[in-house]
Amino acid sequence: MSRGLVWVGVGAFGAVGSWARFRVGGVIAARRPSAFPLGTFVVNLTGGFVLGLLVGLSLTGDGYLLLGTGLLGGYTTFSTWMVETERLGEDAQWTLLWAYLLASMLVGLAATALGWLIGGALG
Repeated sequence: MSRGLVWVGVGAFGAVGSWARFRVGGVIAARRPSAFPLGTFVVNLTGGFVLGLLVGLSLTGDGYLLLGTGLLGGYTTFSTWMVETERLGEDAQWTLLWAYLLASMLVGLAATALGWLIGGALG
């Protein structure tokens, strides 16, 4: 596949990932309203899991660029995670702030590792 076509694909897959993040996060937030940013938490955990799965499956090259960089890069959101954490601090919700930070990192790493292990077993 030509480099230009790959980069157009990365952009298109990124748009799909961004749309999916918006929908998934919105549905979760609407169904489970809370000061804890559950929508972003679930999006980042599922994105980490799927990215780990791709790595475990040894996906490389254009496929990895399209799915890993494009789709999952658009789907997961580090910047939103940071903004939501900062907002919890502004609201002096210290317990939720630390729970969100620690759970995102620890459960996120576990989800990614689980995806990697499953991908390795399937590959």
